[in-house]
Amino acid sequence: MAITAAMVKELREMTGAGMMDCKKALNETDGNMDAAVEYLRKNGQAKAEKKAGRIAAEGLCRVAVKDEKTAAVVEVNSETDFVAKNADFQAYVEAVAKQAVESDAADMDAFLSEKWHLDESKTVKDALVDKVAVIGENLSIRRFEKVVAADGCAVTYVHGGGRIGVIVEAATDVVNDAVKEALTNIAMQVAALYPKYVSTDEVSEEFKAHEKEIIAEQIKNDPKMEGKPEKVIEGAVNGRLNKELKEVCLLEQIYVKAEDGKQSVAKYLEQVAKENSANLSVKRFVRFETGEGLEKKEENFAEEVAKQMAGN
Repeated sequence: MAITAAMVKELREMTGAGMMDCKKALNETDGNMDAAVEYLRKNGQAKAEKKAGRIAAEGLCRVAVKDEKTAAVVEVNSETDFVAKNADFQAYVEAVAKQAVESDAADMDAFLSEKWHLDESKTVKDALVDKVAVIGENLSIRRFEKVVAADGCAVTYVHGGGRIGVIVEAATDVVNDAVKEALTNIAMQVAALYPKYVSTDEVSEEFKAHEKEIIAEQIKNDPKMEGKPEKVIEGAVNGRLNKELKEVCLLEQIYVKAEDGKQSVAKYLEQVAKENSANLSVKRFVRFETGEGLEKKEENFAEEVAKQMAGN
């Protein structure tokens, strides 16, 4: 497969690796982008967290809150940033979020088929088609998620004017301003540091095994580790894996507002729980980032809109 300059540029944007390293990786993997990322990681030339490529759509994330236990987050995409900043579009996204927080839909098809809460003579899909006609640009309700905290509360946070929307669900027997403020701080942490899991307990053995394989390759390619005993290498692999898990697991991350720069999120929650005589824990979080998953390639936004409009 011929490797183009555009492919090299995309891989650089995804990994932060050098141009020649990206070109070599693409040549070695016959232009397979995912395999090229793995190649760069194994050679220590790319970070563990794959960066988003060029985003195929603009838009907004918005949250809606029904009560202390119920919240929803939605992402609605537009084609241009100009429309994303339009007051009419922003009001529409707010309305979609309010629809979602009242919805019992299990998937997008069911959601689009619901009666539109602002005009029950229309469905959600009808309202979307009308808005496309008014704004003059393709729009897509990309995703939604509703959280109902059965034994605690749900708090929300929106970052960057709607670039990121977060919900944190907590189990707690005390719901007061201090607890809600602490959970909002945790939601800000989720927005800023993009954890994948609440704790290491959620990390699959498959993920750990895959990461250990990558780390082992990195160490094998490190001249400083050449000739080291197997026990030393194994210790280095486990050490790096534990460090990586601390970066992707919320409770193990360093709390962004830690005064000593060392306090973990888990320790911060313990402190808040003690100060408020509460049994407090984070059960899960939802994090939407505009355009996430709509990475360049040829598919993306135009196809997604066409599919949604066709009802597929």
